Amino acid sequence: MDNRAKTVAFHNLGCKVNLYEMELMQQNFIEKGYQIVPFDKKADVYVVNTCTVTNIADRKSRQMLHRARKLNPDALVVAAGCYVQTDSAGATADEAIDIAVGNNHKTEMVEIVEKYLSERSGGDKLHGSECIISDLAVPVPYERGNLKTSNERIRVDVKIQDGCNQFCTYCAIPLARGRVRSRSLEDILEEVENLNKAGFKEIVLTGIHLSSYGLDLDENSSSYNNAACEEEFTNERLLKVIEEVARMEDVRRIRLGSLEPRVITEGFLRRISAVDKVCPHFHLSLQSGCDETLKRMNRRYTTEEFRDKVRLIREYYEHPAITTDVITGFPGEDDEEFERSYEFIKSIDFYETHVFKYSKRKNTAAAVMPGQNTEAVKAARSERLIALSEENRKRFARDLIGRKVSILIEENLEIGGRLRSVGYTGDYVRIAADKGEINSIVEVEVNEDDLVDL
Repeated sequence: MDNRAKTVAFHNLGCKVNLYEMELMQQNFIEKGYQIVPFDKKADVYVVNTCTVTNIADRKSRQMLHRARKLNPDALVVAAGCYVQTDSAGATADEAIDIAVGNNHKTEMVEIVEKYLSERSGGDKLHGSECIISDLAVPVPYERGNLKTSNERIRVDVKIQDGCNQFCTYCAIPLARGRVRSRSLEDILEEVENLNKAGFKEIVLTGIHLSSYGLDLDENSSSYNNAACEEEFTNERLLKVIEEVARMEDVRRIRLGSLEPRVITEGFLRRISAVDKVCPHFHLSLQSGCDETLKRMNRRYTTEEFRDKVRLIREYYEHPAITTDVITGFPGEDDEEFERSYEFIKSIDFYETHVFKYSKRKNTAAAVMPGQNTEAVKAARSERLIALSEENRKRFARDLIGRKVSILIEENLEIGGRLRSVGYTGDYVRIAADKGEINSIVEVEVNEDDLVDL
């Protein structure tokens, strides 16, 4: 390569944790003198941050890697992340890929790329010649990194843990991410302080299994998998993170990522409801509203336990947004089980339901279960749940009419022929206001024409 600044393009697939890790990689490349360019432009290096949560995610990951190779046949193409971790043989055999890098080596990405470029300079191009992953069956430490800014304009994700110990029968994520690993409180606070200095007012605490934060940091730390201590479990370490972040003056909002239902206890809600910076937005993973299906999924609660957690939240918060994930067409889910699931989901009155069609993942228990459903069955059930979610979303938003709410302004949009300031409430409803600069928090009384997404 010549003496001009080397260019690198990124494409991210998957969850907020992946997005956070991509931004950390981008930051590291910029600090080494690289210029970030759009993925659809010619670049010296392409990095695809892959996902493996479904078969579709695998396919999209491969498609983007092949697209990168076509954009610049002479570029270095890097596959990173979950798809690599679960199918390293497939990744390294793919001639579109030069380097396959697993999840626990993303913070080393610049050094890996520089080493590869140095070794191949002047020589022939070698496809599929490098595979750098960790054996996740062996305990590994949390992969450190410190984000100083973000491509996001207003709110920013802060990853505080990685890995999952749950092994739900449908899920390949423990195979891709390994066991629970938690970030130190000191490291989290240092990153939040950096992001405050960069102007971010809303911090989203996220992780692969956020409810497990801290369980690996203290040998005496109680786990909610221990039935003897479930009622007392409040996850002291997670609460400590929330409370310490809230003490930082420039943090105006704290939003929590996805939580397991069993982390919701009287003790947990008593503590976080006392922190007024915590947004009243709770994403509780349900997956099914049928107890028999939940058992086959290896989910560790019943529908009535889930209902009780929702009731507790609504006792502590006046108008909380409760969102969830649901899988349709899980093996063995017949019409009767689906109807029970549908009616339970309807009875909870979620703000939003994120609906996923079951996807068979290699090396998971559900992949070999009897009663595999057809794609047509999954699609029909999915459509019904999506329609229900849309009804609930609109009803929840309309419940804000006449209320006074605080909005964190994110953009200016022309709506109904006039320029308006648009942002989100703490319970994540998108509202238009007649005042407020971007990245400011304003209080307004909501009218129907202020609801942007109806």
